[in-house]
Amino acid sequence: MYLNNVVDYIETDNSTEDSDELYEHYRIVVDGGQALLRLDKFLMDRLPNVTRNKLQGAIRSESVQVNQKPVKVSYKVKPKDVITVTLAEPPRETDIVPENIPLDIVYEDEELLLVNKPAGMVVHPAYNNWNGTLVNALTYYLQNLPTTRNGEGRPGLVHRIDKDTSGLLVIAKTEYSMAFLAKQFFDHSIERTYYALVWGVPKEESGTIAGHVGRSVKDRKVMAVYPAGDYGKHAVTHYKVLQSFKYVSLVQCNLETGRTHQIRAHMKHIGHPLFSDATYGGDKILCGAPNGTYKAFVENAFKLMPRQALHAKSLGFVHPTTKELLQFNSELPEDFQAVLDKWKIYEG
Repeated sequence: MYLNNVVDYIETDNSTEDSDELYEHYRIVVDGGQALLRLDKFLMDRLPNVTRNKLQGAIRSESVQVNQKPVKVSYKVKPKDVITVTLAEPPRETDIVPENIPLDIVYEDEELLLVNKPAGMVVHPAYNNWNGTLVNALTYYLQNLPTTRNGEGRPGLVHRIDKDTSGLLVIAKTEYSMAFLAKQFFDHSIERTYYALVWGVPKEESGTIAGHVGRSVKDRKVMAVYPAGDYGKHAVTHYKVLQSFKYVSLVQCNLETGRTHQIRAHMKHIGHPLFSDATYGGDKILCGAPNGTYKAFVENAFKLMPRQALHAKSLGFVHPTTKELLQFNSELPEDFQAVLDKWKIYEG
């Protein structure tokens, strides 16, 4: 139950590029009549389905801040304090409601299932998205999906992709397959290929982007790239330019690691944000003069694909029981292909 002094809730994408990370953000402005109260006790009354141990851990890890500064668990909340909370896994309803949502099934056997997720579909239920997610669809289509973390959440999921990223996801149907596939992701032996349309033409036709990826210190809703150190997590993306169209390029990205928004943050870091990516500035004209027929052309392309131009195109892994190396490929979705076709014929 939300109380009167919870005045704002900020949510990032609640599924991430092949990542184990899932974040939700709260922003709470403390009421002017609030009596002094320990921070953990104050938050226990205001955040649904969050344990005190989890809150205390979040405070110690500086995932809870008061007036933009980290504080101790014993901090006494004062009137008009502004509290922001970042949780590594969202408070959620205990029951996931099965929903009869059509699935684009690429492959299925007794151990696993491959789906081609459309852009716009959230992978896992979270605040403001309890329904209509891939997990809701999976729990309807399959019974007794395995879970992780002592039976909590993520039925069958060993990785995820962003809400507005399209493409392939592998789902485990048994506990054994869940563990077997998860280890491949942990060992970085899974082959993951993405296609991205980016602004500009990279100087090098191929290369490797290595840089820690972590929450931006300026804007917690986005990820930023940092030098190796204590902040962020080690992240490596290999890229290759497949085709250039003067102002944009079609780039193949292969993930060595899977961090939140890794490709989107890495490509922006080298000066080539994803086309139509509002979160990372790609929804503006970044190359070419923003006027005339060119401006109209780009704005039309934005309307055709009002989301980041990113597609999880292929996935390769060793099958849990047959030990056969499987490779799956998916076509670009209609919106991505339509925009790509427009750039192919644009002469400037």
